[in-house]
Amino acid sequence: MRETFDLLIFDCDGVLIDSEVISTRTLLETLRGHGLEVDLGYVRKTYLGRSMSVVKKDYLRLVGRDLSETFEADFLARLFSAYRRDLSATTGVKDLLDNLTVPFCMATSSSIERAMLSLEVTGLLPYFEGRIFCASMVKRGKPAPDLFLLAAVEQGAEPHRCLVIEDSEVGVLAAQNAAMAVWRFVGGSHLKDYDDLSLDRNADVPVFDSMRDVAAALRAD
Repeated sequence: MRETFDLLIFDCDGVLIDSEVISTRTLLETLRGHGLEVDLGYVRKTYLGRSMSVVKKDYLRLVGRDLSETFEADFLARLFSAYRRDLSATTGVKDLLDNLTVPFCMATSSSIERAMLSLEVTGLLPYFEGRIFCASMVKRGKPAPDLFLLAAVEQGAEPHRCLVIEDSEVGVLAAQNAAMAVWRFVGGSHLKDYDDLSLDRNADVPVFDSMRDVAAALRAD
């Protein structure tokens, strides 16, 4: 891997942490509490891997008015409570991080507050302190390439020398739009019963369902 890539960029939710089941259900409950009756499938399809700005724009489109100013605070309060109670790191991710031989960082559509809490609760914060990049740091979120390109610039790596580990379709597209190599991780709980991996049948994207397999592939490179 040392000869192939100069930087490994991890997505957070659904990759480093097994959070997407928690976050999608919490988002669904909060949206319904604010007057938007959608189902879990819609939340997964429309918002998975995207920033809060996408939720707000879609709410305006569907309901015809802006989300309440209290929405994000309400959502985060519910989410953070659930994280503290139920959140865990993805199985095998600490072993992978402990054995990496090249620089790595994290680039997530989450807010910095959410990302920091996620890493703290799961014991991953020491791995990523000073190397956390969030959607609020760029003008355009995924699937635009901006966030991954920012991470590369800040970490001193050329895009074509970066490898991104992503779980969502929009994340994979963002990496491709940044001209970076990308592997898709589908081992999160949110994808166990979710048959929406069509991107992988139409693009040359390696797919992994365990961090052990990711680690083995990195060693092979």
